[in-house]
Amino acid sequence: MTTSVQLSEVPRIAAEVAQRLRSDAVERERVGAQPTVEVALLRESGLLRLLVGVEHGGLGGDWPLAHRVIHTVAAADASIGHLLGYHYFQLWRTRLFDVPEQQTRLERATVENSWFWAGVSNPRDAALLARPVPGGVSISGRKFFATGASVADRLIASGTEEETGRKIAFTLDASAPGIRYLGDWDNLGQRLSASGGVEFTEVFVPDGDVLGQQPDREESRAARDSLAPLGFQLLLSRLHVAIADGALSEAARYTAEQSRAWPLSGVEQATDDPYVLAEYGRLDARLAAATLLVDAAARAFEEAERQGTALAAEARGALGVSISRAKVVSTELVNETGTRIFELTGARATGARYGLDRYWRNARTITLHDPVSYKAREIGRHLLTGELPPVTGYS
Repeated sequence: MTTSVQLSEVPRIAAEVAQRLRSDAVERERVGAQPTVEVALLRESGLLRLLVGVEHGGLGGDWPLAHRVIHTVAAADASIGHLLGYHYFQLWRTRLFDVPEQQTRLERATVENSWFWAGVSNPRDAALLARPVPGGVSISGRKFFATGASVADRLIASGTEEETGRKIAFTLDASAPGIRYLGDWDNLGQRLSASGGVEFTEVFVPDGDVLGQQPDREESRAARDSLAPLGFQLLLSRLHVAIADGALSEAARYTAEQSRAWPLSGVEQATDDPYVLAEYGRLDARLAAATLLVDAAARAFEEAERQGTALAAEARGALGVSISRAKVVSTELVNETGTRIFELTGARATGARYGLDRYWRNARTITLHDPVSYKAREIGRHLLTGELPPVTGYS
């Protein structure tokens, strides 16, 4: 693989990356090391520049193609697909502020240096305080959770201005003095996602790296800015269907190659058992349906982004409903798939060397990011009253 790639080659390159990740996914997850080698693989592939405009040296891809790439990679290794999706999302977030010169500089530097991006922000955690100092701001505080930050080159983060109480966003070098990664991620799934707490102690951010304040609702860019939580929810839905896809594919391979027919089935091969066939068929059909929902939402998200500051509240709300539908269906699908595959593969498939449990663990971990029942409530309220989802950090 090479970083000198054409847009038309992206699906093939993503498949090559996925194959390399799939070949030792079980062992790498068991070791649980920082995913520095995996991020290096993403750099080498050239996929990190997918969403950067051609005028800045990138490939000029769009969100539907980015989602296709994320799906391919995440089906092979959910943690690395997670990191790649966050890279696209966090770099994209720099476009939401009216700082075109800064955006140009960041995107060109991303291509030139093969930067990998991550974010340090959380709607429920406003622990970072920004204090004005000569030439910039000083950031202090502790974020209890961030994904990918400890293996990133650049970060986009948010904090609260000490004087005004308003939230601001800024970018910074992930290895800047005063940043400490706590390495406290010890969850049952997404073990290679480099998640965990981050502590900032008087980290200097020059004025040129401050993106700007969160807009008030009456500002022209408020609707465009509010696409960020929707894009994040869409990304989670993509990871759900990708994990389900990986689980179903790996289980089907195991059934075809290793499962034995049950003595009372009356057939010689497990692949001829009518109950096994029917259950695989149901799961495959539901996976296809959930994937179509996520694909449609990705296209709608791309269309909304292209409207820029002209995006109407009604269009933004309709997009929110579409993404919530994808989130509800994909959450149910991935959690059920991670469990049901064991009924289809048999007792021997629980062997640690096969690693089939990682799909359920990854699904169970990532689907708890925020309660999916609140997404179902948004859909139901819209159906019954016509009310659109509120604009929050999660909707």
